[in-house]
Amino acid sequence: MGYQRGQVAPNGIFIGPRMTRLSHLTLRNFLIALHDLLATTAALFAAFYLRFEGGDGFYDRLPLLFEILPYFLAFSVVVFFIFNLTTTKWRFISLPDAMNIIRVATVLTVALLVLDYIFVAPNVRGTFFLGKVTIVLYWFLEVSFLSALRMAYRYFRYTRVRRHARTDDAAPTLLIGRTADAEVLLRGIESGAIKRIWPVGVLSPSSSDRGQSIRNVPVLGGVEDIEDVVADFAKRSKAIARIVMTPTAFDPESHPEQILMRARKLGVIVNRMPSLESGDTPRLTAVAVEDLLLRPSETIDYARLEALIEGKAVIVTGGGGSIGSEICERVVAFGAARLLIVENSEPALYAITEALAAQGTAAAVEGRIADIRDRERIMRLMAEFKPDIVFHAAALKHVPILERDWSEGVKTNIFGSINVADAALSAGAEAMVMISTDKAIEPVSMLGLTKRFAEMYCQALDHDLAAGSGGARPPMRLISVRFGNVLASNGSVVPKFKAQIEAGGPVTVTHPDMVRYFMTIREACDLVVTAATHALGTQRSDVSVYVLNMGQPVKIVDLAERMIRLSGLQPGYDIEIVFTGMRPGERLHEILFASEEPTREIGVAGIMAAQPNEPPMQTLRKWIAALEQAIARDDRATIRTILKDAVPEFGSTAA
Repeated sequence: MGYQRGQVAPNGIFIGPRMTRLSHLTLRNFLIALHDLLATTAALFAAFYLRFEGGDGFYDRLPLLFEILPYFLAFSVVVFFIFNLTTTKWRFISLPDAMNIIRVATVLTVALLVLDYIFVAPNVRGTFFLGKVTIVLYWFLEVSFLSALRMAYRYFRYTRVRRHARTDDAAPTLLIGRTADAEVLLRGIESGAIKRIWPVGVLSPSSSDRGQSIRNVPVLGGVEDIEDVVADFAKRSKAIARIVMTPTAFDPESHPEQILMRARKLGVIVNRMPSLESGDTPRLTAVAVEDLLLRPSETIDYARLEALIEGKAVIVTGGGGSIGSEICERVVAFGAARLLIVENSEPALYAITEALAAQGTAAAVEGRIADIRDRERIMRLMAEFKPDIVFHAAALKHVPILERDWSEGVKTNIFGSINVADAALSAGAEAMVMISTDKAIEPVSMLGLTKRFAEMYCQALDHDLAAGSGGARPPMRLISVRFGNVLASNGSVVPKFKAQIEAGGPVTVTHPDMVRYFMTIREACDLVVTAATHALGTQRSDVSVYVLNMGQPVKIVDLAERMIRLSGLQPGYDIEIVFTGMRPGERLHEILFASEEPTREIGVAGIMAAQPNEPPMQTLRKWIAALEQAIARDDRATIRTILKDAVPEFGSTAA
C-alpha cells in the first residue's frame, strides 16, 4: 500500500514531501540520472581534450582525472536530485527547467573550481590541475550536453503532437483574446490535453498584439475583424469551424456579447477556455451566462481552504441543492476524509452521491434521507457521524412561495436551523457554517425574516460559547455567511430565462429597474469555506456574520438581454421581454448591510464582517417557545407578532 504526503505510516514515521519524492522514483528517473551522469562525464572529458589535446598534458593528467571522477559523479547525482533534473518530464521541458540546468552546471563548475584550487593544486600537483580555461569550457559543455537530448525529445514530441493535431479531424479554429491566454491554450494542444482543434489565427483586443505571432500562430487582427477573417479563410477553402474565447475575451472592453452574436450569425461553434486560477485543466467548455456577468472573480487562497478541510469529517445539510451540492464537491476536492450528505429529497441525494462517486474521490461519502425539522433524527445522525465541520445549506428559499406558505418557512428555516446548530454542538463539531442571504438585511420577505432569526440564534449561541470559555478557545464556532443570488442555481432566473428563450419567448421580468447581486456557485462556495477559515483562525474572531463581496449589482432586464444574445437572437426582435410586475416579498434593490449594522474589513479578499444586533439567548428562547406554541395552533397573527418583535426592522408584505 502506498502512503500519501502528510500521512503517518504504521511505524509512526511522517511521510513528508522529500520521502514522497524518494518513494516514487522509477526506472525512468534512473535512466535520466544515467543520461545526466554520461553527459557530465562527456562534458568533463571534452573540456580536457579541447584544452590539452595539443600537447602531452592531456595524457599526463588522465590518471588523476580517473581518480577524481567517481567522487565528482557521486556529488553530481546529489546535485541533479536537489535541482529536480531527474524528476522533470522531458516532454514538458520549459524555461524553468533550462534555468535548473544552468544552476546545476554552475554548482558543478564551482565544485571543480574548489577541487582544483583548494585541494588538488596545493596538495597533489603543486600547480593547477584543471585551470581556468578548462573550467569555463566545462560550464558551457555541461549546459549543452544536459540540454541537447532533452530539447531534441521535446521538439520530437512537439512536432508529433502538432502533426496528429492537424491530421486527426482537427477543426480549423480562431482564438479570441490576448496572446498570453492564447499561449496557454496552444500549450494545451501541444501537450495533448486539448484535442481535435487546430488554431489558425488569433484575434486580440490588445493593439500591441497586432502583427505578432505566438507559437507560430499569427495575430490576424482585432476582435472587430471576426467577419473579415472568417470570410477570408472561407475563400481559401479553409473554413473556420470553431471559435475559442479565452478569459480575456470576456473582459467588458472586448464586448463578448457582440463576439457571440457575430459568431452565431456566421454559423461557427463557440467555446471558451476556463481560467486556470481555480485549478481547472485547460479544457474547452460551452459559453455560459456566467461568462457574461462581466464581474471579475475574487482570488481564492486554495491552500488555506485545503488546510481547513483536509482530513476532516464534514456534514452538509441540503447537500442535494445547488449550493449544497457544490459545497459537497468542494470539500471533497479540498481533501475531506469523510462526508455525510443530509437531504430530504431522494432524487437530489441520489444525484449528488452518484456525481461524487463518478469523480473517484478518496473521501468516504455517505448520503442520508432526513428532514432538518426532525430534531431527533438530526441529533442522532450527527452524534453517530461526529463531524468536525457542518455546512448548513438546507432551507426553503423561494420568496413568492414563502409569502404564501410562510409558516413552513418558519418550521424549516428557523426551527430546522436551531436543530442543526444544537445537534452540531452536541456532536462536538468545531464549527457550523449557515448559508444565509442578503434578504436577511432589513427583511421585507418571510425568507429574509426567517433567515435573520436563524442568524440571531447562531449569533447568540456563538456568543454564549465564547463567554463560557473564559477567554480560551470556545468548543465550537457558529457563523452565518450572507450572499446574493447565485447564477444558474435551482429556481433562479437563469434556468427560467433559458426555458423561456428555448420556447420562443417571451422572457418575463418583474420590473425594468429590478437589480440584484450575482455570483457564480463555485465562487460563492469557495468564499463560504474561506469565511470558515477566518472564524476558526488561530486568533479568536468575534465575527459571527460574514458578507460576501458580490461586486456590482446587475439589472435583471440586462441579464435577460444578455441571455437572449447568447442564444444568437435579438432582444425585442426575435424574443420579446415582458414586464409582469413585482411579486409579494420582493424589493427593487437588494442591500448587503443594514443602515444600523456596522461593517468592517477582516483582511480576507471578497469577505466583510457584519455586526448586526445580537439579542441574548434568554430572550430568543422565549420567542422560540412562543413560536412553537403558535405554530402548533397555526396562529398566523401570533407568529407574525413574535417575529416582528424579534426583528423590528421587518417590513413584510405578507398577508
